[in-house]
Amino acid sequence: MDPRDAPVDPTPPRAWPEEWRGLVDDAAIFPPGDVPLHDATAAHVARRGERWADLVGTFVLRDTDLPLVRGFDAPLSVVVTGGAGQLAGPLGAAARLGLHVAAVEIAVRDVDDPVGNVRRIDAALRAADVDVPLFVELPGPPTATWLAAADEVAACDHRLKLRLGHVDHDLLPDSATVAAWIDAALDREIRFKATAGLHRAVRHDPEGGGAHGFVNVLVATRTLWDGGTVADATEVLEQRDGAALAAALADGGVASARRWFTSFGSCSVTEPLDDLITLGLAPDVKEDA
Repeated sequence: MDPRDAPVDPTPPRAWPEEWRGLVDDAAIFPPGDVPLHDATAAHVARRGERWADLVGTFVLRDTDLPLVRGFDAPLSVVVTGGAGQLAGPLGAAARLGLHVAAVEIAVRDVDDPVGNVRRIDAALRAADVDVPLFVELPGPPTATWLAAADEVAACDHRLKLRLGHVDHDLLPDSATVAAWIDAALDREIRFKATAGLHRAVRHDPEGGGAHGFVNVLVATRTLWDGGTVADATEVLEQRDGAALAAALADGGVASARRWFTSFGSCSVTEPLDDLITLGLAPDVKEDA
């Protein structure tokens, strides 16, 4: 039997705190995980019976993968591999295949006219007549041009996608850049997701360079929303003291941050779980699942 067709308990025990649910999008097929698609979808389905399953949100895949997951019964985040003109086709295919598209992610490719590119993306989504959250990835640092494109994302009522990691550590955005991105999103009241390199909770230094932590991003988001400066958020993003970061999320901090920071794509869903348990930010539901 195909593991994706295995029966699943429709009412598993719910032990995961509400404010953490859906934080981690399952991006197992993307680098550096590179799990084969069939294995990744089977593992995604198998996890539904775990008591910590609610930590995981959508399954992330490329638009070109849609024909290979016919009948897959889980919310999908579809990464568009082309430009605005490639939006309608995959969304139509997903509808014909009976797939549940929960979000669409697309990168702006026209670096000379990002504002116009955002408008073309918006027009393509409207033409497709599909009501689904759209996350737009804007390239580069938060220059005046970047901010103008962010204005357009807000005007079109879409969301931002922030790329916080890269296989080439030289291309990793520094903490000041990330803080400015988040500040721009909050200033425009745009919800955002993150991608790449956030599978650990706390900023750390793997071989080859530094890596951001998703709890750092949560705390930075709360800091900015509560009136902190970009400099304050930059300092938070550099913090490596997990206990201090966890303490900063007390008194509703997680829920406050999650209002804007919706989720992050990770090639591992168990590493974020393990880190949250270690930091005392979630019950140790893994042991008694």
